[in-house]
Amino acid sequence: MLNVALPKGRLGNQVYDLLEKAGCECPGIREESRRLLFDSADGSIRCFWVKPSDVSVYVERGAADLGVCGKDILAENSPRIYELLDLGVGKCRMAAAAPKGFRDPADRPLRVGTSFPNIVREHYAAQGRDIDVIHLHGSVELAPLLGLSDVIVDIVETGSTLRANGLEVIDEILPISARLIANRASYQFKLKEIRDLTERLKAQVEKA
Repeated sequence: MLNVALPKGRLGNQVYDLLEKAGCECPGIREESRRLLFDSADGSIRCFWVKPSDVSVYVERGAADLGVCGKDILAENSPRIYELLDLGVGKCRMAAAAPKGFRDPADRPLRVGTSFPNIVREHYAAQGRDIDVIHLHGSVELAPLLGLSDVIVDIVETGSTLRANGLEVIDEILPISARLIANRASYQFKLKEIRDLTERLKAQVEKA
């Protein structure tokens, strides 16, 4: 049996649509209930719901053979897993944004509000820009409005939240989508099963 960690929420439902079309149906998973574990009728696959930021933890530590995780989480946490396939869903981007008319203060470190400090440090280090990272856990759009930061780095889907708060994108950092990931040991010991599922999912992605 392959254990597959799915992210709770809209992304997880999109991914399960792909799994279902690939012939990996787990009865009961769409029902309203408090259940977290769902097995396929033939016992070949078990899906379970976890918090999106925890998927890579379950996979890295072997509680799941496979999982589906946003590229943002993989880039931020660098888990020891194999990235197998871009599933083409959950598409958005990570970008830097600032108030309209922003000018980079060249005489001091740039203050950056973000929930992704590792991505931010790597991005600005590549530019040779000194920064002061302000690690926030939500509502990062407030930071420049209240003078806490000069800019923010966050996930942008439509940009409507930025526009509503008088912010605009000033730098594209990372394209994001859902990725199929595998535990390293599982990839050795369950290689045939993992490759078979990956190919079936790839066929569905290419049809979309």
